[in-house]
Amino acid sequence: MSNIKEINRRRTFAIISHPDAGKTTLTEKLLLFGGAIQVAGAVKSNKIKKTATSDWMEIERQRGISVATSVMGFEYKGIKINILDTPGHQDFQEDTFRTLTAADSVVVVIDVAKGVEPQTEKLVKVCRMRNIPIIVFINKMDRPGKDAFDLLDEIEQKLHIKVTPLSWPINMGPGFKGVYNIFSKSLNLFSPGKQIIEEGVSINDISDSDVDEYLDEDADKLREDVELIEGVYPKFVAIDYLDGNISPVFFGSALNNFGVKELLDNFIEIAPPPIGRESDERLVLPEENQFSGFVFKIHANMDPNHRDRIAFVRIVSGTFKRNTYYQHVRLNRKLKFSSPTAFMAQKKSIVDEMYPGDIVGLHDTGNFKIGDTITEVENLNFKGMPSFSPELFKYVENANPMKAKQLAKGIDQLMDEGVAQLFTGKHTGRKIIGTVGALQFEVIQYRLEHEYGAKCRYENIVLYKTAWFKSGNEEQLKDFRARKANQIALDKEGREVFLADSQFSLQMAQQKYTDIEFYFTSEF
Repeated sequence: MSNIKEINRRRTFAIISHPDAGKTTLTEKLLLFGGAIQVAGAVKSNKIKKTATSDWMEIERQRGISVATSVMGFEYKGIKINILDTPGHQDFQEDTFRTLTAADSVVVVIDVAKGVEPQTEKLVKVCRMRNIPIIVFINKMDRPGKDAFDLLDEIEQKLHIKVTPLSWPINMGPGFKGVYNIFSKSLNLFSPGKQIIEEGVSINDISDSDVDEYLDEDADKLREDVELIEGVYPKFVAIDYLDGNISPVFFGSALNNFGVKELLDNFIEIAPPPIGRESDERLVLPEENQFSGFVFKIHANMDPNHRDRIAFVRIVSGTFKRNTYYQHVRLNRKLKFSSPTAFMAQKKSIVDEMYPGDIVGLHDTGNFKIGDTITEVENLNFKGMPSFSPELFKYVENANPMKAKQLAKGIDQLMDEGVAQLFTGKHTGRKIIGTVGALQFEVIQYRLEHEYGAKCRYENIVLYKTAWFKSGNEEQLKDFRARKANQIALDKEGREVFLADSQFSLQMAQQKYTDIEFYFTSEF
């Protein structure tokens, strides 16, 4: 039985941007237009009491930022859309990088006032490496910002992508009147409606006198702009977008529902259906009959009442069926899943069948690690799961001796999520947490207390880098272990890691022990 029909109606994409550009608000509005929610929440607002659907963790509500990727699926015009809302903050970029492995295309959100920011550049660079198709959404048009043409030039220069506008704003800031859709040649005039959907006005031809009626003095300016766009920017060709060579640009204001519907309508038309994934063995295509998928994220305690852990699996090929035995490639064991779930942020519903492109949540009792592959028969290992050498380190100490067990369990489970790495001193037995960003420490501390009832405190430690090491020369290894005994720790898998306290000590070790190889990612 072929799944072609189901595959073709799937679209899976990630939303990325610099913090505060409006990713989560845009996600909310897409859900609103998709009919998945009736009232949109806001990340920060005094008037709107409802928080964003995708920011469901308590700490996200307090801070007004997203700290974990959330997954949302909904139907729109017969198309099944899966959105991955990623954290923008650089301290959580590892989560975002991994999420990109599960997405088929990307929407980059840019704040009109700030333009292209450093974090956006980093993330787009990863997308370009993987040739992921990119759509750009320029947000917050109801606020004063940069000129639209200048902004397009900045995107081209900084992000190194060719752009072509598919919609165009009429004014910006307080005088903002709406968006002209170049792709479908219609004009949408909006009044600011923050939480409910309002209909726009359709116009067939830009030279119509109706346009003057709606826009007054701005009509001529719009005609000039559209003429200029057609002359300067390349025509939109779907194949160039799918190859990652050209990026369509949309303008709007997510908070006020400007331009979101246009984005959604055009997106389902042009975005790619699920694409194949490279494994170590071969290229795996979605239309294959045999099921395969990989874990790109693990989240502990989505439901605080149940202490559950969920592994997020992106389905690459075949059909995932409930209560069927599948091969866990790393453990070489068969596993069966009785309650696989589909997501709408933290709301879950049990599903019987899932298809390529879908993200399924599997209850995890400690079997899964990030990057694991599940297949029907064949042993495959999917590539491209990055794991970074941490940059910041702290000793973690128990602040409440009565809760030692809870602390150990909490640390163990949170480390499985891949947000930070744990090292235990080989001789001292002291636990060290290493992270990519400083905010992670706060999040870990907060979650340990509120989800596991364990309090911890941190102690500073001066470390430059962690390096995994191996060698065929037993003599050198023995000498190295003896001399550096206090600087050797074990990672979560029990592998030895050298904790270098400075760049100098790492270089000295590399020069002295020439037969020992040092690695900075755990996948060596």
